[in-house]
Amino acid sequence: MSAALICGSLAYDTIMVFPDHFKNHILPDKVHILNVSFLVPRMRREFGGCAGNIAYNLKLLGGEPVPMATVGQDFGPYREHFEEQGIRLDQVKEIEELFTPQAFITTDLDNNQITAFHPGAMMRSYENHVKDVPGVAFGIVSPDGREGMLQNAREFAEAGIPFIFDPGQAMPLFNGEELRAFIEQADYVTVNDYESNLLQERTGWSEAEIAQRVKAYIATRGPKGAVIHAEGKVYDVPPAHERRVTDPTGCGDAFRAGLIFGIMKGYDWLTIGRMANLMGALKVEHPGTQNQRFDYEEFAEQFTQQFGYALR
Repeated sequence: MSAALICGSLAYDTIMVFPDHFKNHILPDKVHILNVSFLVPRMRREFGGCAGNIAYNLKLLGGEPVPMATVGQDFGPYREHFEEQGIRLDQVKEIEELFTPQAFITTDLDNNQITAFHPGAMMRSYENHVKDVPGVAFGIVSPDGREGMLQNAREFAEAGIPFIFDPGQAMPLFNGEELRAFIEQADYVTVNDYESNLLQERTGWSEAEIAQRVKAYIATRGPKGAVIHAEGKVYDVPPAHERRVTDPTGCGDAFRAGLIFGIMKGYDWLTIGRMANLMGALKVEHPGTQNQRFDYEEFAEQFTQQFGYALR
């Protein structure tokens, strides 16, 4: 399979559990002088970041992901992890004086979260260039540093490499004109249902108007599956059913890996959507974003069980 360039972040997620309720320790009438500390006896560190999660899931399917990101001096454990998975790192640039991006997430017993995100080396993602990477057949521009995202989309378009625009949590970084330019340059756009509404509001374009400008406009709907606007049609894609719900974090990135694999393999849109939904469901069954383990044969067997026909 040809290589797919996965542009976005590689990050550490430090996840802490506060065995109580934030509301018991934060006084609503005193938030203007907030000074509070939480004891968190449970903590784990996960490998994350959009590019990392997408690349990991694409590799599980047998794809050839090439993550492109900027990381910092503390990247060593992540490097070892990806080397063990056989994922290429030649387009990951290490910046010695900075840290790898990382999120510090504290969750209470109500599943409320307080998160701090340090972008670190991600802010210099523009130092990598799509145009410098040989042998790429497909790509995705996922959340990353603002200048890097603008540059990556432009260089994909100039090189004639088909790519997905995936604004995700980076949506607030761009104004309507910039988002319209991303859509005009991209071949595919993928968002969740909330982001879809936000994208329409920012661009002034309806779903149909966005879909007219790309080969496919894909919106996920959580447990309801996904909707794909493509070829002048609207495909309502049924969800895949997880065996258990453990952790939804990273589900959208797993979905995007399924999209990339299905598009590159040339499947029809309903099959592509089902593959993407199944990737999301398999991720939900495991904690963290890169702890699920399976190969393509196991995935294909699950696909047949869930949807009643075999992948060719």
